[in-house]
Amino acid sequence: MDNKEVSLLKRALDRQVKARKQAESILEAKSKELYDTTRHLQEVNDRLEDMLSEKSSELNEIFVNIVDPYVVMDLSGEIIKMNKAAREFLECDPDEKVSLSSYIHKDYIEYTYNSLKSLIEVGTIKNYRPKFVLKNGAIKHVEVNGSIIYDRDRKPIGAQGIIRDISQDSEVKELLANQKKQLDIIVENSPLGIILTDNERIIKANEAVLTLLGYSNTEIKKHSLDSISCPKNVSEAKNLMKKMDMGELDNFSVIKTFVKKDGKKVHTKTAVSAVKNQIGEIDYKVAIIEDITKELEAEEQLKASENRLSSLIANLHTGILVEDEHRNIVLANKMLCNFFDVDIPPHRLVGVDCFSAMKDHKGLFKNPDFELERIDRIIQNKTLTLSDELEMADGRILERDYIPIFNKGVYNGHLWTYTDVTISRNYKRNLEVQKEKYSSIIANMNLGLLEVNIHEVIQTVNQSFCTMSGYTEKELLGKKATDLIKITNTGTMPAKSEKRLKGESDSYEVEVIQKDGSTRHWFISGAPRYSDSGKVIGSLGIHLDITVQKQLELQKETLVKELEKSNVGLQEYAHIVSHDLKSPLRSISALCTWLNEDYQDKLDDNGKYNLAMMQEKVEAMDNLIDGILKYSTINNDTIENTSVDVNEVIKEITDIIYTPDHVKIVVTNKLPTIFADRTKIHQLIQNFLSNAVVHIERENGLVEIGCIETKTHWQFSIKDNGVGIPKEYHEKIFKIFQSVGNKERSTGIGLSIVKKIIDLYEGQVWLESEIGVGTTFFFTLKK
Repeated sequence: MDNKEVSLLKRALDRQVKARKQAESILEAKSKELYDTTRHLQEVNDRLEDMLSEKSSELNEIFVNIVDPYVVMDLSGEIIKMNKAAREFLECDPDEKVSLSSYIHKDYIEYTYNSLKSLIEVGTIKNYRPKFVLKNGAIKHVEVNGSIIYDRDRKPIGAQGIIRDISQDSEVKELLANQKKQLDIIVENSPLGIILTDNERIIKANEAVLTLLGYSNTEIKKHSLDSISCPKNVSEAKNLMKKMDMGELDNFSVIKTFVKKDGKKVHTKTAVSAVKNQIGEIDYKVAIIEDITKELEAEEQLKASENRLSSLIANLHTGILVEDEHRNIVLANKMLCNFFDVDIPPHRLVGVDCFSAMKDHKGLFKNPDFELERIDRIIQNKTLTLSDELEMADGRILERDYIPIFNKGVYNGHLWTYTDVTISRNYKRNLEVQKEKYSSIIANMNLGLLEVNIHEVIQTVNQSFCTMSGYTEKELLGKKATDLIKITNTGTMPAKSEKRLKGESDSYEVEVIQKDGSTRHWFISGAPRYSDSGKVIGSLGIHLDITVQKQLELQKETLVKELEKSNVGLQEYAHIVSHDLKSPLRSISALCTWLNEDYQDKLDDNGKYNLAMMQEKVEAMDNLIDGILKYSTINNDTIENTSVDVNEVIKEITDIIYTPDHVKIVVTNKLPTIFADRTKIHQLIQNFLSNAVVHIERENGLVEIGCIETKTHWQFSIKDNGVGIPKEYHEKIFKIFQSVGNKERSTGIGLSIVKKIIDLYEGQVWLESEIGVGTTFFFTLKK
């Protein structure tokens, strides 16, 4: 809290004290007045009883001279008599019938009812303070003191009382209360920390202090300022406090570091002021605490930034020269010295008269007199000058900027920046040559070029676009593109124009009705066109006629649909053929069985062998038909993907396939649950395992199943210690009707089914094998 705030607090406190004394004085005077009035009321009470019973008109003479409003009413609140002061206060005419209850504010009705009840019971009422709403809408705070009027039989027949306007007193009290409340709000909500101390002990702290230091209100009152300060700050603060206690200082300010509750330090600017009483003694001290931790950090960062800036200027590839208002050099860097062949270090140029230095080195310029005159003219104008070119005698071109420096409207010198633009100027000339070259290419390329402004008015076209659209360049330029180029989907171009205005590029296809009425398909790549300031000023489109490609696509779609129909027919044909083929096979198998049974005793060993071979060939043929049917039905249409626990699939397969006694199947790690078609996964793994167990000739056969996870796929492996597969068969075995060796029961379809299933899940299959050691099949399934 600063001195101004303390002063305001003092003045508010003084006003409160004076107001309180004034209120006490008024209260004392009014109390005496009330006492006198009460006595007076008692004296006239008897006379009023007579006058009421006789309805005497002489009542007015008794209270006409009372200064405060005086009224007599019946017990229902109707006013019987009132003096002039009462009529003026209640704003009513002498003959007007008035009910006192009609003046009561709605919030005071219940209070009034209870007060009237008490008046009838007790006989008197003191300090009844309701709000009155006058006829003009004004609200008045009043104080009523009165008593009951009795008849000769001591029966209540009315009431009399004096009404005193206390609105001003209430406003004063309310104002003081509001000022105190506002002061408390200001202190509690101040962004600055405020602490009150008494004999160095903290007696009050606002919310900002508690938040800053991390203490609760109870905790901080157990401390003094010194106990929560860093030791290095304590001695300085103690000396200043001592001077304040001796009357040498009324306030002081220090940079103070406080220790927060969590042990961390916070740097503050702490202003301490003494609050004295009337005799000049210090009642307490107020400390205003401002957190300047970030400011100190900012100062450190500023110093570091200044150091970096100095280093940056020194090493810039731009020449920097700062002159004061008298053209004496204030700052220069190494690059400036290089540009003007100055051999001394930049810091030794400080204070040198730049005007004289330029005259001494004017031989460096291609046009010395012109350049010196040009520099003087720029400095005299004192206006910002950018990209002014300076031609050097050795052929270099320097681009310079002149920036005048003003401080509060006063000229303090200027800054020159020099950049060697020799290469860029040569590049610009080469660029112009290239631009002419590529302009010729664009004009003659096969792609149609169209440039429009933000209103879709055509600015540029090339010959290819004219050929594509059927219009001449003259017919197109200056016309609105949407008026000439008819797009069948009318909503496309407005949406694309909106994208260009937002700075978005994209490519899209449109169907166009050309000038001759024919329909063509265009592929358009559109992009926004910007001004030098980066504002979108139109769009640029590259157009390719893809009518032929579009027709091919339509033909392709037709062929695909026909192929799908053909595939469905082939699948149906496969089912029919398999049924028709299996029927005679089943008949042959039955005949063989009957022959074997009927002629068991007549057949020799050779006949029995031939019948057994016939049965085996029939079974092989049946397996081949099943394999062909399975292979032909593997496609996306038959997939029903669900969560499949591969561990359960392995268990089901090992329970149903034939596994020789000498072969053991082992799962090396827990296999995943995948999202796939359970039947397809069952087919896939069963084919691998069936092949593995029948090709192991070792005494102890072993098949190992494992899986690892990659970012996009599951990679399974099935390893056996069988006979191995020669390398020339590694690719061949995955083709239909291909098998290894002379296993007569193999159809050559199993691994081709495997390959087709793996392709459905966007995976791959491969193997690693060594003859006599074993084979490992690997396959992946996309997650």
